[in-house]
Amino acid sequence: MNLQEIKNIDISGKKVFIRCDFNVPMDEYNNITDDRRIRSALNTIRYCVDNDCSIILASHFGRPKNGYEEKYSLKPIAKRLHTLLKQDIKMAQDVIGEQTLKTASQLKTGEILLLENMRFEAGETKNDKELSKTLASMADIYINDAFGVSHRAHASVEGIAQHFDIEHKAAGFLLAKEIKFFHHIVNEPKRPFVSIVGGSKVSGKLEALHNLVPKVDKIIIGGGMAFTFLKALGYEVGKSLVEDDLIPEAIKIMQQAKELGVKFYLPVDVVAAETFDAEAFAKPTTVQEIPKNWMGLDIGPASAMLFSQALEDAHTILWNGPMGVYEMDKFAKGSAKISHAVASSYATTVVGGGDTADLVRVTGDEDEMTFISTGGGASLELIEGKILPGVKALVIEG
Repeated sequence: MNLQEIKNIDISGKKVFIRCDFNVPMDEYNNITDDRRIRSALNTIRYCVDNDCSIILASHFGRPKNGYEEKYSLKPIAKRLHTLLKQDIKMAQDVIGEQTLKTASQLKTGEILLLENMRFEAGETKNDKELSKTLASMADIYINDAFGVSHRAHASVEGIAQHFDIEHKAAGFLLAKEIKFFHHIVNEPKRPFVSIVGGSKVSGKLEALHNLVPKVDKIIIGGGMAFTFLKALGYEVGKSLVEDDLIPEAIKIMQQAKELGVKFYLPVDVVAAETFDAEAFAKPTTVQEIPKNWMGLDIGPASAMLFSQALEDAHTILWNGPMGVYEMDKFAKGSAKISHAVASSYATTVVGGGDTADLVRVTGDEDEMTFISTGGGASLELIEGKILPGVKALVIEG
């Protein structure tokens, strides 16, 4: 894939619109608890400052329903950007209001304007043509540096890019790095290549699994999705999360792995509880003996040991999805053990965004990982072999 990159176009002295992904976790007091996504965008922003650009930054945050909501304002983001960049950030009152457009048109060299939450505009998620056109009218150059939303055809991601030719739009440093990394990992991995797939549901990862099986040497399944596979093998899984309609697909995936000689690992024991509750009484049990009215909420100690051993000879590890309900301490042990095993391996380790990125931060393992993606859904779609809508517009034809 021949991606147009920011370093290959002339941005000197231009007005640049950068779509970022500042959708960071915050506590109930609006304090940012993890600013990794903001820090990840700094290389592109600084590059534009160094090239005498005036800069308009755009991002979404959360899922506001009806226009402006104070709790979804980007004001805390502006504050953190000010701290990190050590320069003033102009905070717009809205996205495309009269005053905002005027401020954008009058930006001087080196100045930075942060637009309000893109999703305060109903047209953002609908990829509204008028909104795309108005956003594009603010700048000479469009830069997409928001990997985390590049799988969505939204106005500030895909729509806006249609208003710039290939010499006036490009991928920022973060987006280019993510795309290259995943492309390399999935198509030219060092072997043995082991994929760990977790999370609650098979449905969200079905295509990724079908695409991974022919490419990997081993596949490890954990999290809630493991129970659909276990039930497909005839185990009684109690009240554990199962997608019954996907049992035939699960059988197909296991059959595919068997035919290709891919080692397929499922939990041999789980930590089960009577209710989905942090205070519930929990106990480890083999997968053959899950009590009828109980549910599995984490992999058990034997599974954690088995999976860790399967990782020992790996040269490439791709991990997407936790092994259990890691947000509850009682059901976080399995995920933590796998996190430590991945971190201590000698492999190239790639963590696919979202919950898994949050998990390795909580376990203190993030510095030991080779690469942590900023996008969960986007990284899954890349693994599925799809070209993301936000990236397609930046590919040089021919």
